[in-house]
Amino acid sequence: MSSSSDPTVQPVPASVVERVDAADVTLSNPKRAVISIGSNLGNRLEILQGAIDALEDTPGLRVKAVSPVYETEPWGVEPGTQPSYFNAVVLVKTTLPPDSLLERGHAIEEAFERVRERRWGARTLDVDIVTYQDVVSDDPGLTLPHPRAHERAFVLVPWYDVDPEAEVPGRGPVVELLAGIGSAGVEPRTDLELRLPE
Repeated sequence: MSSSSDPTVQPVPASVVERVDAADVTLSNPKRAVISIGSNLGNRLEILQGAIDALEDTPGLRVKAVSPVYETEPWGVEPGTQPSYFNAVVLVKTTLPPDSLLERGHAIEEAFERVRERRWGARTLDVDIVTYQDVVSDDPGLTLPHPRAHERAFVLVPWYDVDPEAEVPGRGPVVELLAGIGSAGVEPRTDLELRLPE
């Protein structure tokens, strides 16, 4: 049915139609990415859920799976000097290139008033790209896979939950990496749940 038969429908500019068509073509070939999220300030569960919802609201990105929530002690600081983290892993499919996905991650962090004051500092929200397809890149702006993901149980444990067959490109299967480092200090919070966006 042509839209001209309905007087309430305004014609859509050709440029918009072209953009939508182009997006449709690329969406038929999305890339898989794994994103780690963490928070140790404010309402940690609400912030993580907000980050998931913001990812889902990103054009060209769909959230496919969300891990259980884990509680971990902060990395690289004196015990007891910071609140514990809530951590989770999100699997997404996206047509965004890695650098655009990184920009979106930083924008989401900033929306939750993340302040990068010092390394290992407490933060309301951390959004890290762990892997993007099987891309291996030494680009200092975005190293893929994440340079420390293979040695961080707070990334590997929730990742294994949502994808037991997962592999870290160039490092091996997540299940083997976990067997090597163990999951001590990564406590499941079965009383908490993050929702997959509707």
